Amino acid sequence: MATPQNIKNTRVGSPRSEAYATGALPDNNRSKKTYTTVRYGNDHGSISFGHIHKQADVVADVLLQASDGRHSIMMDKDGPRKGGTTMFAPGVFQIQCGDDKSGDENALVLTSINGDIIIRAENGRVRIEGLDIDLIAKGPDNTRGNIQIKAEGGNLNLKANNITIDGTSSYKLVTTGQAQITANSTMKIYSSVIQGVTDAVANRDSKVGGKDVYRSQTKVK
Repeated sequence: MATPQNIKNTRVGSPRSEAYATGALPDNNRSKKTYTTVRYGNDHGSISFGHIHKQADVVADVLLQASDGRHSIMMDKDGPRKGGTTMFAPGVFQIQCGDDKSGDENALVLTSINGDIIIRAENGRVRIEGLDIDLIAKGPDNTRGNIQIKAEGGNLNLKANNITIDGTSSYKLVTTGQAQITANSTMKIYSSVIQGVTDAVANRDSKVGGKDVYRSQTKVK
């Protein structure tokens, strides 16, 4: 059964005032108006040119709807969603391409000239699968070009045949709990200077120093 659709161009989201009832709209009325709307459709779907959304704040240049009103594509013209394109699908949304491309050519490109790109799964997983995966952040200076990976309230697991961490300036591993390094075959540690400090220096510094390291790492003044 087809879902009722909003095709009444005068419909607004709030109750109509007396001015609406009499047909005398106030001068400060900001509801969108258009007199050239065209709609074609039947019980399977419709396409509208100049559709006014239910809140009367946005005109859609094009609105494509299926029999289920939740299944639609909107190309908005003005208002708070000016120039925006929105797609809704109550089922699976799929894009397949690249049948005629080779493995080293671009087949799907998502570009945002300004602004963030957000991929969100509100009740599911986000999976990225590929023969190879590159995460690259290019910044103009050392204040940008950052990559952040957070597992808030969960675990971060890295598993590979070989893992290399290469910090050009430095790298740091920090935990407020326990730390463990295990090598079942051979472990190599190399540095021009190796310094080991325990909490014992908190009360009395060692003869080779270390209390300053304790203070800086535990943030004790």
